[in-house]
Amino acid sequence: MKLTGEETPEELRKEARAIVMRQLAMMDRSRQQLIDAQTSRGVPEDLAMEMVDKFEKAGLVDDEKFAASLIRSRMAEKPISRRGLARDLDRKGISREIAEEALAEVSSDDERRAAFELARKKARSTEGLDYEVRRRRIYGALARRGFSPDQTMSAVRAVLDDNDYSSYYT
Repeated sequence: MKLTGEETPEELRKEARAIVMRQLAMMDRSRQQLIDAQTSRGVPEDLAMEMVDKFEKAGLVDDEKFAASLIRSRMAEKPISRRGLARDLDRKGISREIAEEALAEVSSDDERRAAFELARKKARSTEGLDYEVRRRRIYGALARRGFSPDQTMSAVRAVLDDNDYSSYYT
């Protein structure tokens, strides 16, 4: 339903609830994502926040659970740094405190392995290219995912120069 501004309060509530339910049916969402989904469709912000509060009280919206789940899935599906994860959480409206708590679960070893896995994947896809081209492409891929210059250089050296991967799996 497209809101026209002439809806009764009950119609607005019904549409706000329907928006939240559709959003949650697709996947877990943060509080802010749900509020944004409603306000972008014409639901007044105070009603949007009230609706999200109700879903939160019912246990269907939980930013802490959402943040932890997002981090687990991102680390499993594609290598990304803690900084990249923090950026993703921020974009989804997760508070800094909740994000820091969830990011505490990502160890420096996890991050180092993620950098190495991405570098190794990129090295395979650039086989046959000039060494410097490969180095730049791998470095760029890791930098875009938020890895630090030190992590990036270590991973690049491991896959292009050392071929000694043992330190990434200890």
